[in-house]
Amino acid sequence: MCKRWVLCIGILLLILLAACSSEDETIMAADIPEEPQKQEIKQIIENAANENVEIDDVIEDAFPLMTTIEGDSSNSEVYATTRFTLSELSLLLSNEFQTEEISEVKDDQQIIIFNDFFVTLRKNEADQEVLLIEVAGEEFVRRNYSPSFLGTYFSIRLLDSMFGNNWNRSSNGDYSGMGSYGGSGGIGRGNTTFRGGGPGTGK
Repeated sequence: MCKRWVLCIGILLLILLAACSSEDETIMAADIPEEPQKQEIKQIIENAANENVEIDDVIEDAFPLMTTIEGDSSNSEVYATTRFTLSELSLLLSNEFQTEEISEVKDDQQIIIFNDFFVTLRKNEADQEVLLIEVAGEEFVRRNYSPSFLGTYFSIRLLDSMFGNNWNRSSNGDYSGMGSYGGSGGIGRGNTTFRGGGPGTGK
């Protein structure tokens, strides 16, 4: 009888933890701090491109940071905007900055590789007005991302050329972007600025 109660309590705790995690990962339009108008953001991005600013700094200047994802040795940042659609922002960034690779749009998500950075654009399932933008350095991607996830966007040959031969077979990463992870790869939520927050502290 005691074991049965312990099992029931354990199951309830797992359900509660899953619900809290899901709530934390939901960014709604109302959660985003007031943004400049679209044309002003475009001007920020175009000016930065003319000054050869790195893409991570450009996105930091143009969009509000919503949460930090902590890896074992580096972080990625998730930003959000209601001013652009996925196709609009993808076109703007790829026109203004030199890209190494641009994936196809799959499941309302696209990954653009710039010099040393992976920028992921994704329509927010919870609020179609919101576009999520994740910026991850190459080191974070190499150490934390799931090879099977990245393999749906880029060829294994390309990924191995970036991260080393047989990376797809030797990597233990299980992260699949935007805070979605299996939990065994050392990933954790950092500081969040939107309602609900997240555990731990950011960078």
